[in-house]
Amino acid sequence: MKKLPQTPSTLLAAVLGLSAFLGLALIAPADDTAAKPYKILATTQIPAAGGIDYVTADSDNRRVYVACGNAVSIFDLDTYKLAGTLAKASGRGVAIDPENHTGLVSGNPATFFNTKTLEVIKTIPAPGADGYVFDAPTHRFFIGSHRAPNLLVVDSKDGSIIDKVEAIGPNGTNAAVEQGVSDGEGHLYFDVANAHHIAVVDAKTLKVTGHFDLGEKGSGPAGLAIDTKNHILFAMCRGVRGGGGTPNCVILSAVDGKIITTLPLAGNSDGAVFNPRTREVFSSHGNGTLSVIKEKSPTEFVIQETVKTKAGAKTCTLDTKTDRVIVITREAAPGGGGQGGRPPQLLDVMFIGR
Repeated sequence: MKKLPQTPSTLLAAVLGLSAFLGLALIAPADDTAAKPYKILATTQIPAAGGIDYVTADSDNRRVYVACGNAVSIFDLDTYKLAGTLAKASGRGVAIDPENHTGLVSGNPATFFNTKTLEVIKTIPAPGADGYVFDAPTHRFFIGSHRAPNLLVVDSKDGSIIDKVEAIGPNGTNAAVEQGVSDGEGHLYFDVANAHHIAVVDAKTLKVTGHFDLGEKGSGPAGLAIDTKNHILFAMCRGVRGGGGTPNCVILSAVDGKIITTLPLAGNSDGAVFNPRTREVFSSHGNGTLSVIKEKSPTEFVIQETVKTKAGAKTCTLDTKTDRVIVITREAAPGGGGQGGRPPQLLDVMFIGR
């Protein structure tokens, strides 16, 4: 075969062609269906005394907090081992300010503490304390309640009470406040389970600025997650209005409350979280399942998979550095010896990833 002369133009074309081919190979997006399924990668168990509710990850400082009975157990996010205990701090869960190294246990009383030393700084009356939110721009903790006042607002720097919001339900009514989220731009969103809607609160003025009614699409919202980039809310509901106990996720605009779509859930949710890096939403359920929703675009969403966890694992949190979801539950310890003939309990902390 006659060898063709290599002119500068032909060499340039060849280089460009090879570069384009390699570039396409390097940046070609992975097929969602080819991704490995989620599974429990590790489980840490410690003796448990008392009930549990929420779990909170502090990814910056590599800690995860679980309120159990009259204490808070703190686990290392890298080793999964128990890293410390905050004694005599009963509550539902823990809000964390990673920058100021402070935490607030959502209970009555609420316990304000130093996350480095685990020293209790003060306690704060908080009747009916339930869900909680930390708003980073204002450095404020918000504790939600099912009774008035519906929100207790605490300065995360010194633990002082900033204000109380009496009622955030429609027309100034009392609200059963469940999970809340912040968009980091001055807006807070709260599930109002008894009124089947999302309440919007200004993080600075503490005024209720909106009510997003879920209409016929969902009732009893408990878990709530947010895509802050695309301003999308994911309300995990325990039923469809008028349609009985069919749990579903109502996906709606965080700007005007317009409902985008709904998707079925594998169980009754009490916790949700959005991973902005993978564009996935997680909803944890008491029946031992974790629904994974994929955001293909701001208008297209699909159920990607259902992960098997353990019964009672109804709340979740996210380690944003490893993309791992953490769920918690309690189970009977092997053998007997518990009080009243009941076996002793174990707290299970499960780390889920690919």
